[in-house]
Amino acid sequence: MQTSLTLPNRQKLLSDLQPLPLLIISSVSLMVMGVVMISSASMDMAAETVGNSYHYVIRQLIFAGIGCFLALVAVNVPVSWWERSGWLLLGVGLLVLILVLTPLGRTVNGSTRWIPFGLFNVQVSEVAKLCLIAYLAGYVVRRREELLNTWPGFLKPLVVLAVASMLLVIQPDFGATVVLVTAAAGMIFLSGVRLTRFMPLIGILVGLGVVLVVTQPYRLKRVVSYLDPWKDQFDSGYQLTQSLIAFGRGEWAGVGLGNSIQKLFYLPEAHTDFIFAIIAEEFGLLGSLLVLMLFAVLVITGFVIARRAELANMPFAACFSYGITLLIGLQAGINMAVSTGLLPTKGLTLPLVSYGGSSLMITCISLGILARVEMERLDRERLAQEKNGKRVRGGAVYE
Repeated sequence: MQTSLTLPNRQKLLSDLQPLPLLIISSVSLMVMGVVMISSASMDMAAETVGNSYHYVIRQLIFAGIGCFLALVAVNVPVSWWERSGWLLLGVGLLVLILVLTPLGRTVNGSTRWIPFGLFNVQVSEVAKLCLIAYLAGYVVRRREELLNTWPGFLKPLVVLAVASMLLVIQPDFGATVVLVTAAAGMIFLSGVRLTRFMPLIGILVGLGVVLVVTQPYRLKRVVSYLDPWKDQFDSGYQLTQSLIAFGRGEWAGVGLGNSIQKLFYLPEAHTDFIFAIIAEEFGLLGSLLVLMLFAVLVITGFVIARRAELANMPFAACFSYGITLLIGLQAGINMAVSTGLLPTKGLTLPLVSYGGSSLMITCISLGILARVEMERLDRERLAQEKNGKRVRGGAVYE
């Protein structure tokens, strides 16, 4: 008896997969889980700091509503608009990164990453990442031969990335820099560029990363505390050790919704950067694996959409989808790795789950774009089938 799937069966399984329902189910599930966990993680802190226990959860619900509306808008924007607007989006991305460094920028916890807009602040790195990925996807399609076969063609987009990365590091936002550069490099690699071209780039990036860590005491402190957080658990290793305690308390099934101890002013940023630790404490290993599974479904679905667009001869849509999926997947992976001590502490939110309007709304727009790509591919496939059907009937070939 054959227990493994043969190649034709695997291909049929992939062809039968419906990405849109999976995309909607996984993203909505994560968003709902985020609202519930923000409610649990932030109530005591909100009551103490702003005098309203529901302050953060109400704002997150408003952000979720706006995000859903923006996702619907993105679904109705043709992918060709993003392709035509590459230079405009590049300008917007670089402009917001420059504006945040002017007196318009708002500084929180020593980092200038936000521009105030009335009732909420916009984190410019979230806007810039999407704009730059859209521009780079257009470049990859327009200059494909040059990109694949010449060094100047390969280096030109890297100059744009270098400028954006420099502006991000000045804020400073090292985490967003890592996500943007890695996603862009992955997108370029998936377009067909040989791995050997990336070797010098990887060496340069590693060298620059070491320099950035060594020259900034707070970054060096983070790396040292990451290697042994218990050595200085009440100073540089405090946040990570409290996160690990949350994971330890959760055990298999958790202590129950609302029963977290670490959220009671022990774990800083419990409702933002470290919300995954609170999920682990209240729902245990099983809850953590559920979150991991939902993100895996979301990312795999994004890659399926991108691959199908590529096979349907939609190069820009495919490249853009690869970039968006990498942005979401990398940010989620880094956030969860930081919470579990696998990576040094970085200020990155967990997409769709952590508190934060900018991250949630931009992620919703990104998911809307992925849905639009799949819808356009389905429309193209249906039109091709109708055309083939007419051709068969015109040739007097009937079933």
